[in-house]
Amino acid sequence: MDYVFNHGSELCNLCRKYDLPISEIMLRSEIEESDRSRDSVLQELQGHIITMRDAILNGLDENYREHGIFVGGDAARMLAFAGKSNLGPVMARAAAVAMATVEYNASMGIIVAAPTAGASGILPAVLFVCGAERGFSDSRLIEGLLTAGAVGRIIAQNASIAGAAGGCQAETGTAAAMAAAALAQLCGANPEECLEAAAIALKNCMGLVCDPVGGLVECPCVKRNAIGAVNAVLSCDMVLAGIHSLIPFDEVVDAMKRVGQQMHPDLKETARGGVAATPTGKRLGEKLRQKKGTI
Repeated sequence: MDYVFNHGSELCNLCRKYDLPISEIMLRSEIEESDRSRDSVLQELQGHIITMRDAILNGLDENYREHGIFVGGDAARMLAFAGKSNLGPVMARAAAVAMATVEYNASMGIIVAAPTAGASGILPAVLFVCGAERGFSDSRLIEGLLTAGAVGRIIAQNASIAGAAGGCQAETGTAAAMAAAALAQLCGANPEECLEAAAIALKNCMGLVCDPVGGLVECPCVKRNAIGAVNAVLSCDMVLAGIHSLIPFDEVVDAMKRVGQQMHPDLKETARGGVAATPTGKRLGEKLRQKKGTI
C-alpha cells in the first residue's frame, strides 16, 4: 500500500514524495483500499456533486413546501437578502446555500453527509459558491471533494466526526476544516497550506457543543452550517494571504479529541444541554414528543 496515511504529516510526506496534490493522493489511496478503478471512484464523486447540487436547488426553492419541524425557508430568505448583506453577496450566498442543504435534509431530502447530515451544508456551500465565482468545472470540484475527504478521514481516525462523541466541533468543525482545505487547494495552495487552513477552521470551532433542540439536527444546526461555511472561506483566505496556523493540524485534531472527551455528556447530542436545555428549547422538545405520541 503506497498511499496510506493516518495523519496530516504523513499526507504531506506523500505529497512531497510523489509531487502530487492532496486530491490525487486521496484518489490513489481510495483506489488502493477499495480495489476499484479510477473511473469508478470518479463517477461516484460526480454522483455526489449532482446530489449536492440538487439538494441546494431544492432547499433554495421558495415553492418547496416540505420543511422540517422547526426550520424551513430561511435559506431562501438569506439568498434574497444577499445583495444587501454586510458580509457581501458571495459570503451571503454561501451562508444561504449551507442552510439550504441542511433544511433539505430536515425535510428528509437526499443529501451527501460531508461528514455528517447535521453538517452537510458547509462543504457544498464553499465548493459551489466559491467555485461559481472562480469558474471551477465539476472535475475541479471533484478534486475539492477528494481533498476534503482526506482531511475528514484524518479527523475521523484520530478524533471524531460525531456530535455524540465530540460535540458539534466534531461535526461542523470537521466540515469547516474539510471545506477550508478543499478551497485552499483549488485556489493554488500547497498541501501544507491546505492543512493550515483546515487547522484554523477547526480551531475556530474548538469546544462547540452539540445541543439539538428536540434531538433534531435543525436548531441550532442549520445556522451553524451558515457560520461554518463563512469560517471555512475565511480560514482559507487567511492562508492564501500568507497567515499561518501557529498550531499544526495534527496537534489541533488531537486537541479537539481531548476537548470532546472532557465535555459533559449533556453537551454531546443528548439534547440535555446548551440551547436544548433553555426554557424555549425544553418547551419545543416537549411539544415534539407530544406530537410523536399522537402518531
